[in-house]
Amino acid sequence: MQRAKRRERPADPDGAADTVLHVDDLRKTYGSGDDAVTAVDGVSFDVPRGEVVGVLGPNGAGKTTTIQSILGLVVPTSGTVEIAGIDTAEHPKRVYQHVGAMLEGARNVYWRLTVRENMEFFAALGGNSDTDRHDELLAQFGLAEKADDPVNSLSRGQKQKVSLACTLARGTDLVFLDEPTLGLDVEASLELRRELRRLADEDDVTVVLSSHDMDVVEDVCDRVVILSNGSVIADDDVNALVDVFETQAYRLEVAGDVDEGVRDALSRFDATDWETHGDRTEFLVTLGEESLYDVLDVLRDADLELLDVDGRDPDLEDVFLEVTDAGGDR
Repeated sequence: MQRAKRRERPADPDGAADTVLHVDDLRKTYGSGDDAVTAVDGVSFDVPRGEVVGVLGPNGAGKTTTIQSILGLVVPTSGTVEIAGIDTAEHPKRVYQHVGAMLEGARNVYWRLTVRENMEFFAALGGNSDTDRHDELLAQFGLAEKADDPVNSLSRGQKQKVSLACTLARGTDLVFLDEPTLGLDVEASLELRRELRRLADEDDVTVVLSSHDMDVVEDVCDRVVILSNGSVIADDDVNALVDVFETQAYRLEVAGDVDEGVRDALSRFDATDWETHGDRTEFLVTLGEESLYDVLDVLRDADLELLDVDGRDPDLEDVFLEVTDAGGDR
């Protein structure tokens, strides 16, 4: 998949980034004593203006609690959160003017109001009355013909689009989106990706995105923060993470069957996914310090004819699985 081109951001003249979100040693513990459960354990990261950051993690990693703590929906046990330079604990009302959010599984809009009424209401909460922008969003998400319909009469995918439109209509500095493409058709999902990149690159809107759709994350995010067991286990540029965890993987096809002795010899190359199709055998090897030539030497010594070799490039999903597996062993 071709990743979106990122805009090169000029360095700050004072050497520091214009940080929109600052999270420092955030912790959340439920209960006390032997029954205490730590959901968030010392999470820290910064997000500069105009950056799209993916917050990822397996179920139970503390991702949702972290986001809810940042938004003030959950009171953290300790730590500091600043949005647009404002401490969220000290000035929650001031912070609200700078942040918008669409949370998965929550009613982000009022279903008895029409689509347009919802947009006007939520935009007004943020002091934004740009109706031209509302019309743009309605057209973008294919909602123009539904503008005067009650949200309750819409399909699930259309309700998701309304939630997105209302979140973006507020015109805030920082937007949190939890599973924003859930329920969207392919065309709407692709359009959303383009809009998120445009908001970041042209309008300097900062986006924190949480999704299980790795294609979406890899396509629109500049950077990802990966959580496991309540802690940050990776925080880096998307491309850099893929490069760091890049391993040379190949799918090989040979003539005939591969006996147990040869399979044992190939085990040092992490040979897996064995498949036999008539007079052919396929398998996958993942190489670290070894080279493909070492694998070919084993095949030659076993007098096996190589029929095909297919290289496999890693993607963000490979990185996520690799990192979270390592994080789970800590």
